[in-house]
Amino acid sequence: MKKNITAVFALIVSLLFSLPTLAEEENAAQFSYFTLEPEITTNFITEGRKLGFINVRVDLMVDDPSLIQMLEYHQPLIRDTIIEVLSQENEVRVKSLSGRESIRKACLDKVNEMLLAETNQKVISDLLFTKYLYQ
Repeated sequence: MKKNITAVFALIVSLLFSLPTLAEEENAAQFSYFTLEPEITTNFITEGRKLGFINVRVDLMVDDPSLIQMLEYHQPLIRDTIIEVLSQENEVRVKSLSGRESIRKACLDKVNEMLLAETNQKVISDLLFTKYLYQ
């Protein structure tokens, strides 16, 4: 009898500690990613006569998987916005790690600004460079 009471008590305690975890999992955002295809290749500003090229693969993170269709529809505008940001960058920023991060944030801000004007909502949670090559 004492073993049964101990087992029931242990079960109740474990259930009480697991309920908040289950509630958090249900309320957690369901992130989804959308990869812009094909990769983006454009020029950037350099010193001198040679051209600088940058090639990036961009993944967009959204909080809600249903927003993926919206990203597919607006992909040409998103690509154009990113190309515009990249082509205005200088060689020093493109080649430095801190510059790369500031470029990523600038792309995120500009794309969200453009999508807000088109859709009246903030769509993208984050923008990631999953490939970043320059020459």
